[in-house]
Amino acid sequence: MAKDSSFDVVSQVDMQEVDNAFQQATREISQRYDLKDSGATIALSKSDKLVTVNAPADFVARQIIDLFGSKLIKRGIDLAAVKWDTPQAASGGTVRVLGHIVEGIDQPTAKKINKDIKDTKAKVKVTIEADKLRVTSPSKDALQQVIQFLRDQDYGQPLQFTNYR
Repeated sequence: MAKDSSFDVVSQVDMQEVDNAFQQATREISQRYDLKDSGATIALSKSDKLVTVNAPADFVARQIIDLFGSKLIKRGIDLAAVKWDTPQAASGGTVRVLGHIVEGIDQPTAKKINKDIKDTKAKVKVTIEADKLRVTSPSKDALQQVIQFLRDQDYGQPLQFTNYR
């Protein structure tokens, strides 16, 4: 009997690259003419995986989010890795927007991915292991089809395929 091949479906974010993008965005905010004296700030909490944008107006907050997003893209991080909350009023008439960095696949999303793979009728076996999924099959072609299928889907977070054996 042939040995089964497998791969893992994970959702990981390189926090060092997020930190580098944050540093670049901070530097650009302090130098850009339209943002320099606006009182807008951006903060990153690596341990909480949280980005906080404080700005005098919603428009300025959106500019900073777009600026940070462009730095993330240049660093190879998918924009779906950051979930932005709705703007909240903060003290002094300012606006605060929180961005949560999504890492790991939560149980409802894992179950949805599992169901979608089973609906393709591919001859694969899917197991949910904590915050990742392992897909196994004796056929490497079936695994390739599943990877292509998952790339075409949108689960609200970036997916990577690791440990392909």
